[in-house]
Amino acid sequence: MTATIIDGKAVSQKIKEQVKVRVEKLKSQGVTPGLAVVLVGDNSASLTYVKNKQRTCEALGMRSDLHEFPESLSEAELLSKIDELNNDPGIHGILVQLPLPKHIDEFKVINAISPTKDVDGFHPISVGNMMIGKEAFLPCTPHGIMKLLEHYGIDPAGKHAVVIGRSNIVGKPVGQLLLQKDATVTYCHSKTKDLPSFTRQADILVAAIGRAKFIDHTHIKPGAVIIDVGMNRDESGKLCGDVDYADILETASFATPVPGGVGPMTIAMLMENTLQSAENGLSKDKTGQTM
Repeated sequence: MTATIIDGKAVSQKIKEQVKVRVEKLKSQGVTPGLAVVLVGDNSASLTYVKNKQRTCEALGMRSDLHEFPESLSEAELLSKIDELNNDPGIHGILVQLPLPKHIDEFKVINAISPTKDVDGFHPISVGNMMIGKEAFLPCTPHGIMKLLEHYGIDPAGKHAVVIGRSNIVGKPVGQLLLQKDATVTYCHSKTKDLPSFTRQADILVAAIGRAKFIDHTHIKPGAVIIDVGMNRDESGKLCGDVDYADILETASFATPVPGGVGPMTIAMLMENTLQSAENGLSKDKTGQTM
C-alpha cells in the first residue's frame, strides 16, 4: 500500500477559483474585498508570507494593503493603526503578521482587531464562537485541514484523531473542529509521556510541533491519515515537515507533503475569510444586520 498524496496545491487552486468568481460578483455590486496586512520589523520569513498573501489577493481581484513598520514601533502606535483599519470601510480583513517584537503584547493586538474583520480567526470572540459551534471566522490553517479532509472524502466521524501540538493557532483549534465533526480527539504535546503509544492509535494524525521529520512509520498505525503542519528545514536546508514523509508512505493511507500540502490551504482560507467578511458587510448594508 502506498499512501494517496493529499494535494493541497490542487485543492487550494479550486477554492481560489471559486473565490475569484464570488469576488467578481461582489465587485459588480460596487464592493472590492480588501485585506490589510500589518508587518512590524524585518523578519524575512514573515515578509515572504506577506508577499505571497499580497500576490494571491491581487490575482483574485481583491484589494491588498501592506502596512510595514520598523521594529521600534510602539504598542500604542500599532493599536492606533488597528483602530484606523477597523474604521476603514474599504478594509474587510485585518491581519497582523506574527510574531511581533517582544515589547508588543500579541494578545492586546489580536484583541484590538474588530471580530468582524478578524480573518485570521484569532480574536477571543471568534475562538469562543468556534468552540460553541456558532458562525465565526475559523483559523486559516485548521480550516484548510478540514477542507482537505472533506475534499478527499475522509469523514472524521467515529475516528480517533490525535493532534500533536497545542498552539492557539493550529493545535487547539484543529482538535476542536475535528471534535465538531464527531471525531474522538486526543491532544499530545511536549509533556506527553510515551508519545508513540498515543500516535499509534490515531486514525487521523495531525503533526504540528515544529520538529523536522520527527514522526516516522514507527509512530503510526497502518492505514492512518497523516496531516503534516510542520514547516522546517532538514540537515541539507531543504523544506520539510514534522513527518518523515518518505518513511511513512508505505504505512499511511493518505498523507500531506511539505511543501504543497497544508501550506497552500492556509492562504486560500484567508482569501475566503476576507471575501466572506466583505459579503457580510454588503448583507448588513442591505438589511441592517449581518447575515
